[in-house]
Amino acid sequence: MNNNKHMIKLTSKTLLVAFSIMLFNVKAQDANSNTFSLQQAIDYAYKNSPNYLNAQNDVLMAKYKRKEVLGIAMPQLNANVDFKDFERIPTSVLPNFVSPAVYGGLVAAGAAPYDPAKLTSAAYDPIAAQFGTKYQLSGTASASLLVFSADYLVGLKATKEYISLMNINVSRSKSDLVSQVSKAYYSVLVNKERIKLLEANIVKLEKLLNDTKAFNKQGFVEQIDVDRLEVAYNNLTTEKEKIERLISLSENLLKFQMGHTGKEKLTLTDSLIVSENTPVDASKITATQRSEYQMLEVQQRLNTINVKRLKFGYLPTLVAYGSLGYSGQRSDTKFFNKQNNWYPTALIGGTLSLNLFDGLQRHYKIQQAKLDFKKGENNLKNLQLAIELEGASAAVNYNNAVSSLQVQKRNLDLAKNIYDVSQKKYQQGVGSNLEVINAQASLKESETNYFNAIYDMLVYKIDYQKAIGTLVK
Repeated sequence: MNNNKHMIKLTSKTLLVAFSIMLFNVKAQDANSNTFSLQQAIDYAYKNSPNYLNAQNDVLMAKYKRKEVLGIAMPQLNANVDFKDFERIPTSVLPNFVSPAVYGGLVAAGAAPYDPAKLTSAAYDPIAAQFGTKYQLSGTASASLLVFSADYLVGLKATKEYISLMNINVSRSKSDLVSQVSKAYYSVLVNKERIKLLEANIVKLEKLLNDTKAFNKQGFVEQIDVDRLEVAYNNLTTEKEKIERLISLSENLLKFQMGHTGKEKLTLTDSLIVSENTPVDASKITATQRSEYQMLEVQQRLNTINVKRLKFGYLPTLVAYGSLGYSGQRSDTKFFNKQNNWYPTALIGGTLSLNLFDGLQRHYKIQQAKLDFKKGENNLKNLQLAIELEGASAAVNYNNAVSSLQVQKRNLDLAKNIYDVSQKKYQQGVGSNLEVINAQASLKESETNYFNAIYDMLVYKIDYQKAIGTLVK
């Protein structure tokens, strides 16, 4: 008995520990839900970006459209039930060819023989008669089948091309999404690196300012030296506040591109590593790798299909059909009484439709479709030229950005060295306060130029990869 109690206690503790571990993992996952590397941010955008999701939905819609068109060639079955309650039975007017003396098909004794010449007389007025019953119920089942239609065959092929078009549109949306998320991600990283350097400069300048204030109290430096350093210090802190607000704006932009709706701040795990980048060659540009070019190619195939569709319109269309129905006519509503009869109706048939002459409408529609095809060829050529120009421009911008980054990195190193030297000279009493301030201003400008060069290089690299169609594989 004691052993059982001990086992129950042990099991309870085990379950409690397991539950605690699960709860900890859930909390850890929640804590990390806003932590993203660049690839994780892109993957998140694939699942949450409204524009990208709409592009995927367009593919599904195109597939459903194809299935809808396929349904046209399947048997079409219909059924209907019709019930009528005649408050007044319809009246039919019949010509009266019989003398009023005739009743029940018998001629009364002494009646005058039938005389056609007297049809206009009052004795031969038309007879108003009512046929039918008060209640009528009918049920009909019908079926039809499209045996041959050139429009259908061409339209079915068009739906296949339309699916291809939507798939290419997904690739284009994917490329745009990767570009937008990457640029926004790099913007946050660059601004965070800028603020790190600013904070380090603020710490240095604050120490120098405090030391100068102490020297001023002892009479070793003038008040103007303190004021100059304080102005420089205030400028740096103001610059830091601006960048902090810029980081917040950059994060909001990143959230927007990702489709992230949370209000919590994002934690970015990638670091800003600038590797050696070599110049690129603009001759690597191939227009056929671009999704925009591929979409126009599909559009051209659709234009070709449209010409065929209009030409095939001269061919006949054949539809087979059949129907079976039963009707009942009653003076009361007891339609399903076994003593009452149902009257069947059945038919089968086919319809062959052929357009013999339409005033040359179709002929001129074909001419318009051919011109659409020629316009498509011109659009393809124009797009190829535009892609080559865009690629060449992107290559030049990227190469310039790589060269500028190398120069700005060198300038930053020099500015750091100048600032350190001027600060040491001032602390040793062999340099001026103004020299330190000028060196600090040059350092801040060099840092700004350096980070701008980094961001430009990263952005132009993305633009170049997008231009040559290699951004998304």
